[in-house]
Amino acid sequence: MQSSPRLPLPTTAPRDTEWRLPRHARSVGRARALFREQAASWELPQDVTYTAELLLSELMTNAYRHAKVPSGREIWARCLLAGDRLRITVTDADATLPKPAPACSDDESGRGLALVATLADDWGVERRECGIGKEVWFEVRLTS
Repeated sequence: MQSSPRLPLPTTAPRDTEWRLPRHARSVGRARALFREQAASWELPQDVTYTAELLLSELMTNAYRHAKVPSGREIWARCLLAGDRLRITVTDADATLPKPAPACSDDESGRGLALVATLADDWGVERRECGIGKEVWFEVRLTS
């Protein structure tokens, strides 16, 4: 009996990953945990990991709280390493495009996109090509 040749194992972790999570409050924490695991496997700098985790949490929370969609729709989170940048995209099925709004000092919420705009090196929002929903994304540099 002849054995088949063994394929070499990949030497690096994939530089692109995506999670599809239910539109539920628990998915915010799950996305953070999945991202921390991915960041560790990519050996991202700790400051990048902290910032990206915070901003991912904000975008996931917005998608969970504000997307007006039928039940059963998912929230997608995608992480991509490209050159010296990490790009994270959160997709939901609501076509309403968010925009930062000013929050008063005693407001308990409403600062998520302001945090993204302040802490990310770049960010944006766009309608999905398929016509259903939107993508909100941010990028952070891996080096200072």
